Amino acid sequence: MSCNANSKEKNKGRRKGLGERCGYAAAKAMLWMAGVLPLRVTHLLSATVGWMLGDVVRYRQRVVMGNLRSSFPEMDDKRIKDIARKYYRFLGDYFVGTARMSRMSRDEIKSRMRFENIEELDADLGAGKSVTLYLGHYCNWEWVSSIPLHLTSECRSGQIYHPLENKGVDDAFLELRSRWGAECVAMADTLRWIARHRKAGVPTVVGYIADQVPLYDAVHSFVDFLNHDTPVFTGPERLARMLRGPVYYLDMSCKGRGRYVGRFIKLTDDASSLEPFELTRRYFALLQDTIRRAPQYWLWSHNRWKRTRQGFIAEYGEEDAARRLSHL
Repeated sequence: MSCNANSKEKNKGRRKGLGERCGYAAAKAMLWMAGVLPLRVTHLLSATVGWMLGDVVRYRQRVVMGNLRSSFPEMDDKRIKDIARKYYRFLGDYFVGTARMSRMSRDEIKSRMRFENIEELDADLGAGKSVTLYLGHYCNWEWVSSIPLHLTSECRSGQIYHPLENKGVDDAFLELRSRWGAECVAMADTLRWIARHRKAGVPTVVGYIADQVPLYDAVHSFVDFLNHDTPVFTGPERLARMLRGPVYYLDMSCKGRGRYVGRFIKLTDDASSLEPFELTRRYFALLQDTIRRAPQYWLWSHNRWKRTRQGFIAEYGEEDAARRLSHL
């Protein structure tokens, strides 16, 4: 490499490092500011953010309306627009509520994010069983990281995440998500993380937000979900079957602005005892029930159905596509 090329690479690295440090500082400042504001002010701020997203910026409005109309064809346009309006209001609450986590006390997060039937999950962990937990992008899923505050059994809590492109911002949010004792585990490291604690004889509870759109090479099943033939992740099911342990679904509900309850529903005592893909189907059936109960709290701005069965077959051909769908 020439001296000029070497110098360019060094400058590029410095600029990237500066950008990451600035991103970290900006993210920390935003989180700190939201945390110190009085609660009444944060409610006003979140309402303003929701209004800006829905009426001014019109954030991903075409995706939101398209998803709602195709998911609820039985609803008239007035009802669809009402759900969309409430969704943007919730999105403002979600953003500000997530930022507020940086300054919340333990007592405040425990009062605002409550859990029902967690005693059963705690008992499984106390018996040395590792637990798989399914949840969705519903209500404030970031606050679910406070689960360790409610457990009495010796265990390790992990939450699977995708690292953000800007490492500085990623670091700031990792600090936020790990405040209550849950470890952030990159998706690529999940198996190693579980195996390390399994070898040490320490039970784990790992949460998977499994409702996002997968890449075609990760598709091994389709389910009927919200009136769509939906490609789904099956990685959590494969890991759960390997652990041969209990699996729960977290049914979230909103009890008021910034107040949520998560109810643990056991799907099975042993994931390996179920037929292949049955665990994934049970999860999506329960998530669908949760969403239909109060649609405004799901992440409608995510382009969930941009990949289709037709696209999957076009990617691999009919024979290879059928083979992929027959193996977990």
